[in-house]
Order: sequence, then C-alpha cells, then structure tokens
Amino acid sequence: MARTEASVTDAQASSTDFSRPLLAWYDRHHRHLPWRTPPHETLVGVLPDPYRVWLSEIMLQQTTVGAVKSYFEAFVEAWPTVEALAAAETDDVMKAWAGLGYYSRARNLKKCAETVAAEHGGRFPDTEAGLKALPGIGDYTAAAVSAIAFNQPAAVVDGNIERVITRLFSIETPLPQAKPEIRARVAAALPHDRPGDFAQAMMDLGATICTPRKPACVLCPITEGCTARREGTAERFPVKAPKTEKPVRKGAAFVAMRADGAVLLRQRPPQGLLGGMTEVPGSQWTARQDGVADITAAPFPADWQAVGAIRHVFTHFALELSVFRAELPQNAPAGDGWWSNPDALPGEALPTVMKKAIEAAIPGATKKRRKG
Repeated sequence: MARTEASVTDAQASSTDFSRPLLAWYDRHHRHLPWRTPPHETLVGVLPDPYRVWLSEIMLQQTTVGAVKSYFEAFVEAWPTVEALAAAETDDVMKAWAGLGYYSRARNLKKCAETVAAEHGGRFPDTEAGLKALPGIGDYTAAAVSAIAFNQPAAVVDGNIERVITRLFSIETPLPQAKPEIRARVAAALPHDRPGDFAQAMMDLGATICTPRKPACVLCPITEGCTARREGTAERFPVKAPKTEKPVRKGAAFVAMRADGAVLLRQRPPQGLLGGMTEVPGSQWTARQDGVADITAAPFPADWQAVGAIRHVFTHFALELSVFRAELPQNAPAGDGWWSNPDALPGEALPTVMKKAIEAAIPGATKKRRKG
C-alpha cells in the first residue's frame, strides 16, 4: 500500500521531533550498566570515563550485553586504567578475553591501550578523527566513544539503532546498503546538547522495546511518528539482503592428556584467525580450505582414539573438527607447547572452538572448579 502524503510528512517531521520524547523516556527507564554514567549525572555535567566507554564498546561488538558484563567487570578490576592495560602481559589479556570471540579485537585492544598510554599521555582523543587513528577503532566505535564519553555530536549507529530507524522511516533499502541513509537520519535527529545520552537511549530502545520480534510498540515513546507501526509492518524491518550459505570447513583436533590430567596445549601464530590464542594440536584448516580430518593428521604417534566431532560457526564459515584423544605417560615431552594442569586449564586463552574440542574428549575439563 502506498503511503499517504500525510504519512510521509509525519515521518519526515519526526526526524527532528523524536529526540525529546526519547530522552524523556531514557531519563526514566535507562538500563543500569557497569560502564554507563546514568542520565541524572550527565545532565549535571558528569562525563563517563573514556577508558570504560571504549572498553565496553570494543567488547560489545558482535556480543550481547549479558555476555559482556562479567568480562568488563573482570577487566576493570584487573586493569582499572588504560595505562594499566597497556602495561599488562599480552598473554594475560588474551586469557581474560577467552570466550568473547573475535580475538583480533583483543589484540587491537592491547595495541590501542599501548598507543594511548605512550603517545597520548593516557588520555583518549575526544574527536572521531582522533579516535579513528587508534588501532582497532573504526567508524562506529569512534562515533560511540566521541558521543558518549565526550558529548560530541557524533551519529552513532549500531544494530539496535538500525532497527529503530528503519522502522521509524520504513526504509526499504536492504542492509548493508541502507547504512548511509540510516546514519543521515540519526544525524538529522541528533540533539547537540545530549548526543551521548541520545545514542544510549536509542540503543536501549532497540534492546528493550523495539526488539526484533514482537516489538512493544504500545510502550514506545516515539511510536506516534513511526511509519512501520502505523502500517503494521514493524517486523519486516530492517530489510536484509539474502544471506549466502556459509561454507563448511573440516579438520581434526588432538587432545593429549597426561597421567596427572594435564592437557597438551600450544599457541597459535600471532596473525590470522584466532591469532595468539591457545589451542590443542590439530590439522591446518583455514577459512578458505579444509585441513586433514582423520588420524593421519596426528601430531605424534600415540594411541589416538576417536571421540566424536564438534561444530563451530565463525563469521564467514562453519568448522567441523574430528576429535581424537590419547593418554600419555607422566614424562611425555611437551614439544613446542606446554602441559596445562587441570586447575590451570579453565584459565587458559582457549577460544570457544578449542573448548568444545577438549570437552568432547574430557567432559568438564574447561569448567572452572568450585573452591571448598
């Protein structure tokens, strides 16, 4: 059904009108998050700690708020300032990150902290351009840190905000092609007195009200100007381009366990997928090609027994690993790796795919043990 001229006019007008009711809603209903400065403080000039904002934004990429909270709290307890993180051992940072995924973020996190500490006196630049010059900071993170930490008028657009804006204006262009139009709509609505609160209000609206399924439109503070609500099409948006099927790669993982329960581990090369993370020995699979998936890929002779297979989905491909297990004597050499005892294993920098492989061979081995 074609939109009426009045509908188009209302939608266009809402691009400048919806920030005030949105902010009023946010002042009352904002989420309480460990990295956030609440609006009653920002309204009297209290700005968030840029380090905490930056850390949270890096962690939240491709990850949920629920998953990030415990990691964030552990990081700021271990490294309360950017200088402390810069001085940390890289292996310790990777261990603390293990389980959050997208491990290039952790490597860039460390590089960025070192750059801020060494070249900026421990102070983050307060502009988008200055922030984008730092390792691991792209358009989105630069805008988010600039707006939230420094109250600069930057247009912040994450997945939640894309959903809100495409519904508000019934944007039919599929993602990612719609991104420039979405950003322009956000920029047009941006209140220059409260850009940081506006960005967080939009995020909260998308996370709690304007959800992907069954949005709570009756509770939405900007529902009057929403074209998709008026036309009953909210769940159609955002429109996305058809997904291409992910290729499936194959490989093998070999879990060697010593008589005392220690597991043989090694470190992956610093560059590439899962760079610098810890793994069990295995075949040389990549995102573009299979590795050997049978016992012929074993790293050394042993009584290898097949214990099943695991599957893990990365951004651009799925991986299926055949898992083998062998029990070795107490004096077995570690070669170019090391033996991790049962108490240390849960704290190793193991990505999720490697935890799955170890769990297939030794159930419960990567779980932290309760004290007492």
